[in-house]
Amino acid sequence: MLSFMVAVFFLPSHPSYAKEPNHSFQAEIKQLLREEPILKGGLAGISIRSGSTGEILYEYNGDVRMRPASNMKLFTSAAALSVLGEKHRFETEVRHKGKIKGNILKGNLYIKGYGDPTLLREDLTQMAKEIAKTGITTIKGDLIADDSWFDDVRLSKDLVWSDEYAYYGPQISALTVSPNKEYDTGTVIVEVSPGLKVGASAQIKLSHKSNYLNIINQSITIAPDGKTDLSVERKHGTNTIYVKGFVPIGAKIEKEWISVWEPTKYVLDLFKQELAKQGISVKGNAKIGETPKDAEIITSHLSIPLSELLIPFMKLSNNGHAEILVKELGKIRKGEGSWEKGLEVLIEQMPRLGVNPTTMVIRDGSGISHVNSIPANEISGLLFQVQKEKWFPSFLKALPRTGNKDKMTGGTLRNRMETLNVKAKTGTIATVTSLSGYVETKKGETLIFSILLNNLLDEEKGKEIEDEIVELIANHL
Repeated sequence: MLSFMVAVFFLPSHPSYAKEPNHSFQAEIKQLLREEPILKGGLAGISIRSGSTGEILYEYNGDVRMRPASNMKLFTSAAALSVLGEKHRFETEVRHKGKIKGNILKGNLYIKGYGDPTLLREDLTQMAKEIAKTGITTIKGDLIADDSWFDDVRLSKDLVWSDEYAYYGPQISALTVSPNKEYDTGTVIVEVSPGLKVGASAQIKLSHKSNYLNIINQSITIAPDGKTDLSVERKHGTNTIYVKGFVPIGAKIEKEWISVWEPTKYVLDLFKQELAKQGISVKGNAKIGETPKDAEIITSHLSIPLSELLIPFMKLSNNGHAEILVKELGKIRKGEGSWEKGLEVLIEQMPRLGVNPTTMVIRDGSGISHVNSIPANEISGLLFQVQKEKWFPSFLKALPRTGNKDKMTGGTLRNRMETLNVKAKTGTIATVTSLSGYVETKKGETLIFSILLNNLLDEEKGKEIEDEIVELIANHL
């Protein structure tokens, strides 16, 4: 995997100006950066540009490499739009190899994935129905899941083990399924509700029932005046999910998204269930393998186009989508669906998108890595340059925005800065928060900003600082 980095011999701790901003802004931003307790011992990188000229209006440590968190997704989405195009779709195929005699397939049935992060169980249902329409009721062979479009490396290089079971750390496969239309691919939703009486176990429901998952229920229903205290975790290396803790009678349903260990086999189990519902029995084994080149297609499913996929990806900051897009870049341009080749393609796209890749370290597409390191000036430079691309409207539409409570419109900004007009990507990992995008000023101008805050004791409180800075930009620049 390629990483790019140049040595820094001097890290400025003072602001610099390409064009002198007004004195009110200077005074207030200076006071905020020097006196805000949340920033004590931390690092701040700020870059502000004119939306029309790209000129840097203000910067503070703008050329210092910092962890971007999910602001990394700005680079991933721009590279994906540039290379794959707005109309790019992911396909899932069902093929067979063998002879069909009457209602019997004497051979194997294959389900082959090409990386669709939006595949739903209902899509598996529809494909099973299409098979049933052919008259097949018996498969005298194996049911084979083919995920060979991507490599078999499931987790990005720097994903820590404690994040591996969570929805934001899913395993990456070319054949994977999402629990609902928020498209948290490779996960299952665990719903926990109170039992019928005090002392009884809580009731647990999964978004998709499957023998591939094993639930260990160690939760207890308590009196209605108690407090909900639950943990839902999957044991590493297994699909055993432990539900522990307490839930009071009358409490609302608690939902937790848990990543699945080996998502290809999970799809295989669900698809076999869907075949059985259509009266189709598999006499052989269900396993992972590759589809022969001469296997005949029975049916297929196409995902939504990339322009639409960017909505849940960017609005909800979906890590799984980011890593799938990286592997897809590698497969389409380099013939290998891996992080190494995908990041090569992403980095190759950077110069034409206004970014100098020799100033940064890139280790994944989502920003979950604590090794990713990017200067704020490079992020603001990207945001300026992409305005010139024909696909920019799709890019802009995908960004979270203030002033709208709808989850698929406001996204991760739906409850922030409600009086401002901001379209920006949020980011959060431990000790890091980031916000980069576009803000409309009181004068009606569009300014581009990137704010990276690192080494914080409480990254959530850092978001308050981001909001203050953006408000200063909107009101005083």
